Amino acid sequence: MSRYDRYVLSQFLLFFGFFALILVAVFWINRAVVLFDRLIGDGQSALVFLEFTALSLPNLIRMVLPMAAFAAAVWVTNRLNSESELTVMQATGFSPWRLARPALVFGLVTAAMMSALTHFLLPASISQLAVRESEVARNVTAKLLSEGSFLHPAPGVAFFIREIDPDGTLRDVFLSDRRDPTQTIIYTGAKAFLVRDNEAANLIMVDGLAQRLDTESRTLSTTVFADFSYNISSVLKSDESNVRNIRAIATLELIRGRESLPEREIYTEGHLVEELHLRFARALICVAVALVGFSALLVGGFSRFGVWRQAFGAFVLLIVLEMLRGVVSEPVIENPDLWPLIYLPTAVGLAFAGVFLQLAARPLAPLLKRRHAQEARS
Repeated sequence: MSRYDRYVLSQFLLFFGFFALILVAVFWINRAVVLFDRLIGDGQSALVFLEFTALSLPNLIRMVLPMAAFAAAVWVTNRLNSESELTVMQATGFSPWRLARPALVFGLVTAAMMSALTHFLLPASISQLAVRESEVARNVTAKLLSEGSFLHPAPGVAFFIREIDPDGTLRDVFLSDRRDPTQTIIYTGAKAFLVRDNEAANLIMVDGLAQRLDTESRTLSTTVFADFSYNISSVLKSDESNVRNIRAIATLELIRGRESLPEREIYTEGHLVEELHLRFARALICVAVALVGFSALLVGGFSRFGVWRQAFGAFVLLIVLEMLRGVVSEPVIENPDLWPLIYLPTAVGLAFAGVFLQLAARPLAPLLKRRHAQEARS
């Protein structure tokens, strides 16, 4: 690469990192608020929150990577244009196609990053996130051992502990079970203990009272007990499933053995084919948006009033490409043989970039003036 190419590529990568950091921070804050409330509210530690946040980052980066590449391409091109650097390079004989080489290399670099995310980091992070979510869901102490506040580990269930002794003894326990609409059961105990037996979890209450209200007959029955065992495994049901998230399936599995995947019973052939080709299309779209952002600003040449119209047009085109990515998925899911449609947004973006570069190389205005002059002479 020439010195010019290295200089422009370094600018692309610098501002790409800046915009990626800003966009990831914005998306992360929105997700972290919900995640923090859910995990900390269930009694998890800050370390668990940080772990879940780190595991969700690859998916956030996947979403913002094309936008960051586009923003960096537009910003750097506008900066080079406003400082007349592109004008100087064109005056030395560089064509728009030659000027676009750093943008192409930049697009390939971001495509490599996206490929690493979609093929390796994202499936691994989603798989690990599913494992950690399952572990947290089975962690009874995290859900129930929180003193001084009412907890709701499941819909219709309320749990309260006044105090927890250092040895794990629960003092003044209250448990309300309203899952059955025909009856309400309330258990209270002076003391209680949590006991795990393999996968089962039992709450052993001592010196307590059980109150059962039958809403149909409107009768209340009470039972005083010295000790009572309550199976809370059903209360803490998790949404565990042996079926993996489709994004957690490794790319090699999707390529080599789709027919043998157990997830095939849940996901149709169309879903699996769409996911496989989306992983490649997401990388290629980075090349397209980088070239679109660069080439669109070359149309019209240097102007004292800036290139805001070209930048706005490139932004509209980016929105169109994103909308097109959503439109082509449904036909592929219904008919897997239409998988080439997944690459249509990339093809459209590259075609527009080629048109913009051709217009920058041979503007329409001089051609039209020359044609009018020839017609006038004839």
